Amino acid sequence: MSAKDSMAKEYFADNARFADLCNNILYGGREVILPEKLKERDTTEVLTALGLDKKTIAVQKLRDIFKNASIKYTGKSYVVLIGVENQSDIHYSIPVKNMFYDVMAYGNQVKETAKKHRREKDIATSDEFLSGFTKEDKLIPVITITVYLGIKEWDGPRKLSDMFGDVDEELLPFIPDYRINLLAPREITDFTGFRTSIRQLFEVLQNAYDKEKMQEVLQNDEKFSNVDRETVEAINLFAGTDIDIDEKEEVIDMCKAWEEQKNEGRELGREEGREEGRIRQAKITALKLQKKGHSIEDIAECVDFDEETVKKWLVS
Repeated sequence: MSAKDSMAKEYFADNARFADLCNNILYGGREVILPEKLKERDTTEVLTALGLDKKTIAVQKLRDIFKNASIKYTGKSYVVLIGVENQSDIHYSIPVKNMFYDVMAYGNQVKETAKKHRREKDIATSDEFLSGFTKEDKLIPVITITVYLGIKEWDGPRKLSDMFGDVDEELLPFIPDYRINLLAPREITDFTGFRTSIRQLFEVLQNAYDKEKMQEVLQNDEKFSNVDRETVEAINLFAGTDIDIDEKEEVIDMCKAWEEQKNEGRELGREEGREEGRIRQAKITALKLQKKGHSIEDIAECVDFDEETVKKWLVS
């Protein structure tokens, strides 16, 4: 697992951030899903089937984050399973990937229900015995959210049909489509609905490609004067910035840190133009990742340098 994958999973697994993310995508920013009503689910999805040789084949996939949400809304109570898949790069087959996760989650529900009926021996008809699922049994809905943590515009598919070539229009009504639930920072038009510091992360990612816009955001938004350490670390990793973090501080004034770096003539971002600056930024990031316990391989992948070079930096 790369450093970015590890950071994203740890960051969004926090119930407050997870609820904030879901509320913005699913409820337009209304505080419907509460952190205390979220429960961790096993992120391992396993689907079994019979192969051509009549032997059982098991397919296993690991989700990034998967939680059970108990929701009270409009006078009713609901339960839904919500998964979050983090993408630091654009994934050009993401509809298939997410659809597979959802199918496996539904398949597991059917399998567990069938096991319960076999254990309790309460199947009444031959039709129910065939599937292990009765007419009264119900599935819990599954929602998968894709969080894109890159600074480029998302140009990948948003639904399964975007991946098709030419298709006879008369056939389209018979072909099931699958739409992804995508959060891409460059597409957010209103940040006021966010209640946690993921707002600052997404605002930086939206403007990271333009230093002037980045400076404008930092100067005009007071929330950047009080950002938690984990969010600043996430900003540094995903946006390629190098905001100084005092090891003793849990809250960082990003506005002040940005201005100090500007005055010192330090350039931010891994795509800064000068090779010296790029190497300096990569060394700083590598040292920080080493302190967090990441492997040489993961660090090299994250900073985009070969492993031998990274090793020399870390021992020098």
